[in-house]
Amino acid sequence: MRAPPILETSELRFQYPGAIRPALDGIDIRVEPGSLYAVIGPNGSGKSTLLRLLLGALYPNHGAVRYLGQPVHEWTRRELAKQVGVVPQGEDTVFPISVSELVGMGRYPHLGMLRRPGLQDRQAVEEAMRRCDVIEFAARPISRLSGGERQRVLIARALAQRPATLLLDEPTVSLDIRHEMEIFELLAELTGVDGVTVILVTHHLNLAARYAERLLLLDRGVAVAEGAPNEVLTRATIERVYEWPVVVSAHPGPGRDAGAPQLTPLAGEPANE
Repeated sequence: MRAPPILETSELRFQYPGAIRPALDGIDIRVEPGSLYAVIGPNGSGKSTLLRLLLGALYPNHGAVRYLGQPVHEWTRRELAKQVGVVPQGEDTVFPISVSELVGMGRYPHLGMLRRPGLQDRQAVEEAMRRCDVIEFAARPISRLSGGERQRVLIARALAQRPATLLLDEPTVSLDIRHEMEIFELLAELTGVDGVTVILVTHHLNLAARYAERLLLLDRGVAVAEGAPNEVLTRATIERVYEWPVVVSAHPGPGRDAGAPQLTPLAGEPANE
């Protein structure tokens, strides 16, 4: 018997007040347990809006979002926070705080108002910092970190929650090659070993193709394609959506991602000219 989806939407539509067209229109997705689901598309295609709808931060004009079969707006914020970890796209910390203190904030949904962190909480924080390669910065103020280091700390904070589901908005922005790959490898480990369900927004089409089971390609608020990477990342589809010529080839391997479609943008004039 097929397991129920972790997250699903039906005929999802949302339009910002005063906008001339919907930010999203008619979006249907189904995210299976323990999978890595990537949302891709050009700037302004509705990717971050979709994440906000999935989290209940926005209310759709039409359609529904369900988490574990229950409308997301019926979850209390605290109960949803126990289940879902979130890594936003950029976050400014305006008050002085150390790395370990910021990562420790990921335990708040489990602590409540009065309970002090215990051994289990401290272990969760230490493990999250180790997995994101920021434990050496534990005592350092956030203000003294680079953009890439800060991004890894935000991912560690989400992992400290020990969530069943993880939503990330451009998690590898500002990261170098090593840390970019380590984050995607970590996400693969979370899904394959820990059973965490991961949904991420990314502009990195090639890494999405190598690590995600399914992709959703958005363009101007509409789902252009949804499915396995080799179904979504075709030359015709990518050139039409991104308006630039590309070559699609298979990843040479070695590794579990051998054969994944990889895009190479070509030099020259845009494809529609």
